[in-house]
Parts: sequence; C-alpha cells; structure tokens
Amino acid sequence: MENTDFINVFLNWLFTFDSKVLILAASAIGASLAIIAGIGPGIGQGYAAGKGAEAVSTNPKTSKQSTMVMLLGAGIAETSGILALVVALIMLFGNPLVGQTGSVLVLMASAIAAGISMIAGIGPGIGQGYAAGKGAEAVGRRPKLQSTILKTMLLGQAVAQTTGIYALIIALLLMFSNPLLKLL
Repeated sequence: MENTDFINVFLNWLFTFDSKVLILAASAIGASLAIIAGIGPGIGQGYAAGKGAEAVSTNPKTSKQSTMVMLLGAGIAETSGILALVVALIMLFGNPLVGQTGSVLVLMASAIAAGISMIAGIGPGIGQGYAAGKGAEAVGRRPKLQSTILKTMLLGQAVAQTTGIYALIIALLLMFSNPLLKLL
C-alpha cells in the first residue's frame, strides 16, 4: 500500500509541470539512452583494430591489405552508433513528440523507449567489428584471397546490421507515427 501512495504522490507532483517540459525531459533521457549503443561499435572497432595490428605483425608484407580491410570493416561497424546518434539528435533538435497531442505519459514513455530501443545497436557494432577483425586477420594470412574475404566480410556485416535497423524503425515509429496514441 505504501508503494502505491508513493507512486501517486510522485505522479501528482510530476504532472504539475508543463506537458512540453515533461516531454522534453523524457526526450533528454531517451537521447542519452540511445547513445549507449556506441558501446557496441567501440568494442567492435577495438577488436578489429587489434586483429588488424596482429595481422600486420604476423605478416608485415600484407600491412596495406590488412589495414584496408580492418578500416573498411571498422567503419561499417560504426553504423549502429551513427543510427543511435541520429535518433538522439532528432530528439534533441527536431523532436516531433513535442508537437503531438495525446497522453503526456505515453509521449514521455515513447521518448524514453525510442532511446532504449537504440541500445539494440550494441550487438551489430560488436558483431560487425568481430567480422572486420577476422577479415583483417584472414587477409594477413592469405592476401591473395583479399577480394573473396572482403566480400564475405561485407555480406556478414550487412546481415549483422539488421537488428540495428529494426531498432531504428521502432524509434522512428515512436517519434513520428506513434501507434500507441491511436489506441487512447
């Protein structure tokens, strides 16, 4: 019983604020949550760089090829971080939730949920970085197969990005075409 009293007191206090202020505050939280997705690309790119350095140390004659594969793969591994950044920037500078009508609580939750959904970008960032690292490592061992290795790496990275794209779609739906508001 005490918990519900606290929740009621908190919600009553919270809703003393202007609805625009509440939505913007929730958007700030959502934007910061979205950027958590940068963890994945950071880990993935670090792994790719480490494997690229390892490939160069194993076979210095292939340094250009290994480095090129590592850089290309690491750049692709950043895409989920970029998608999360786009969502965060939309919430901070072009927030469509502020102009929408409907339940302030649903709009606030949508702003936070849009950011949380982008956390799914951690997986693609790590997976794509892993593919980049293994690609650089493979080119270091077998430079004559660079073209085939690169194609395989890029295909694998494209498939790995799908969950990051799903997260982006959910975030954009919550911000621009919120189906939850239609259920009220």
